[in-house]
Amino acid sequence: MNAEFREIEANGITLRVAVQGEGPLVLFVHGFPESWYSWRHQLDAVAAAGYTAAALDVRGYGGSERPQAVEAYDMETITKDVAGVAHALQPDGPAVVVGHDWGAPIAWNSALLFPDQFRAVAGLSVPYIPPGEKPAIQVFREFFTARNMFFYQVYFQDIGPPEAELETDPAATIRKFYYAISGDAPEGTWPTDKRHGDTLLHRLPDPDMPLPWLSKEDVAYYASQFEHSGFRGPLNRYRNHERDHAFLTKLEDHKIYQPSLFIGGTKDLVLKMFPGDPVEAMKPNLPGLMGAHLLEGCGHWTQQERPAEVNRLLTDWLAKL
Repeated sequence: MNAEFREIEANGITLRVAVQGEGPLVLFVHGFPESWYSWRHQLDAVAAAGYTAAALDVRGYGGSERPQAVEAYDMETITKDVAGVAHALQPDGPAVVVGHDWGAPIAWNSALLFPDQFRAVAGLSVPYIPPGEKPAIQVFREFFTARNMFFYQVYFQDIGPPEAELETDPAATIRKFYYAISGDAPEGTWPTDKRHGDTLLHRLPDPDMPLPWLSKEDVAYYASQFEHSGFRGPLNRYRNHERDHAFLTKLEDHKIYQPSLFIGGTKDLVLKMFPGDPVEAMKPNLPGLMGAHLLEGCGHWTQQERPAEVNRLLTDWLAKL
């Protein structure tokens, strides 16, 4: 991998971006708890296919600035970051944006809000779903908390305890969390019977390393990033459900008209959070959907668990744009 780091001023903040290759811009947006490094396999492949491949550290992560305020991490603000980075790297035309996990809603909404800045959008793991009648956190509290069931996004709402838990040993946090929702983990590794008041890592096993797709060196790099940044900024993203809902529901049209792509895994627990068929649910709001692919046996970490398949799907799609 021959990526170089650039510090880009965008939307009043400095963001670190790994950039590789030359050609039309493809901008990658990671999720939680991740890093530009989550796209290490894609940077090589997309650059080799004739593009400028760029992966940013989302605000709060790694080498990017990390404001403390919760509202600094709302969807309106972060999509402006992404649009600003895209414009800085390619001022003369629209880019392609690709996101995974939290990066997927950020990518979807960046395309929705900045159609002149983004000519196409791909989401990994998290399908595009416009805002519902209630903020998602309200739905989670009604379904889980009211029944005394643990739900990680509710746990993340309280400032302090989640940061303390995850920052105690960042390497262990990465190992346990990554393994528990990966395609390698046997069914039940992510407990579904935890109670409200339990913590995220409670009862998650510490796996034997390396995993087939995650080396000890990979874990060490991720851990070094969180030792530097902490988890406050990453967790703040989850603390903006109400703010995001109020902002997005003001829009008159929630359809994304640009060419789009979805890639998920059949063992990704995120897809089980959506009732019915998530791909069918997306189609009315993605009139430009060119493909939706579910990788058999793949867990949550789509582009890390199945880099060759994801790279092929991405580069084939990019060539058709």
